[in-house]
Amino acid sequence: MPNQSLRRVAILVETTRSYTRDVLAGVSRYLGENGPWSTFLELRAFESSLPPWLEGWNGDGILIRTHSAEMAEAIAATGVPAVELRSTNYRDDVPFVGMDNALIGESVAEHFLNHGYRRFAAYTLDTESFFRERVRNFVSRVERENHPCKLLPAQSESTPRDWEQHQGELIAWLESLDKPVGIFATNDQLAVRLIDACRRANISVPEEIAVVGCENEVTLCEFSSPTLTSVRFDGHTVGYRAAGILDRLMQRKRIAEKEILVPPRGIEVRASSDEFVLEDPLVLRAVRLIRERALTGITVAEVCRFVNVSRSTLERRMKRSIRRGTKAEILRIRFREVNRLLRNTTLTIDAIADHTGFAHTHYLQTTYRERYGKTPGQYRKEIHGDVRFGLNSSG
Repeated sequence: MPNQSLRRVAILVETTRSYTRDVLAGVSRYLGENGPWSTFLELRAFESSLPPWLEGWNGDGILIRTHSAEMAEAIAATGVPAVELRSTNYRDDVPFVGMDNALIGESVAEHFLNHGYRRFAAYTLDTESFFRERVRNFVSRVERENHPCKLLPAQSESTPRDWEQHQGELIAWLESLDKPVGIFATNDQLAVRLIDACRRANISVPEEIAVVGCENEVTLCEFSSPTLTSVRFDGHTVGYRAAGILDRLMQRKRIAEKEILVPPRGIEVRASSDEFVLEDPLVLRAVRLIRERALTGITVAEVCRFVNVSRSTLERRMKRSIRRGTKAEILRIRFREVNRLLRNTTLTIDAIADHTGFAHTHYLQTTYRERYGKTPGQYRKEIHGDVRFGLNSSG
């Protein structure tokens, strides 16, 4: 016999996004702690048409990420309680649970300020209020320190010709900026586009332009070259709290808050902004060389010959500028790539050593354990679980 007491809830969210997966995990946790719903989950493409089943649906509640006024009207017409997870643009009569975009903008500004940046810019979108809020608070935070911030609105493109034209315009803007400069891209897609323009223009990232994106879409961030620093959203908390509010609404209980803003989980620092401002031209040349050749096995002596100074002079100026010596910087770049390969590939430890400039696998394993307190193999298992990779070396 059907369980008539189960709440019937529809969840309409986008496919593919890591944030969506986190939101659903938060909802799942709430249900695990408070009892199940009969849940219809529809994973949708962005701005897809209205689902035909929505008209006349007689369920009990809806969790929704609304993309249009038409969708908002259709949800309202059902007459059931709803909680909005994306934007307050379309309805102000339903509770909203989402990220605190004011804190997002401020946190990116703090990241750049703490790394010594005094020049700032933002690559912006004007399509949503939350994009505007991110940028507005980024700009206000750096301006409180008496630093100006230049803005470039992004343009959409629908054809390869559009893409080439807009990348050309972006390159011209980037070349016009005084450097070094920290740039906040309103989302990760824009940040990847920006880094591509830097590569085309032969502008070094992060030495000349440091880039931070937003939303931490891991596939995009790891695809970018260099990998992209991005603000980490807390979708898990958003999903958990949204489920709790909807549960109370379905029980006809009052809710204390109509808007819950969840702070970001910090910034996932990757290669696009992992450096302090390099004002010393000697250190800038050395660091560029290390980033270009660390994975080929370059030595400290070779770096010194390239910049034409003694080892002691380079060491002193490196430590003053980036708080690390030359050898430490070479190893940092190598180990960053080691960890990327451990996360994203099934290469053996021998192959990873060969790809990252380590002459011997044993040296890689020994120095890795000294640095991280675990072996490369242990790190890989922590990331992927007890999956059997093709490790032909111990560790």
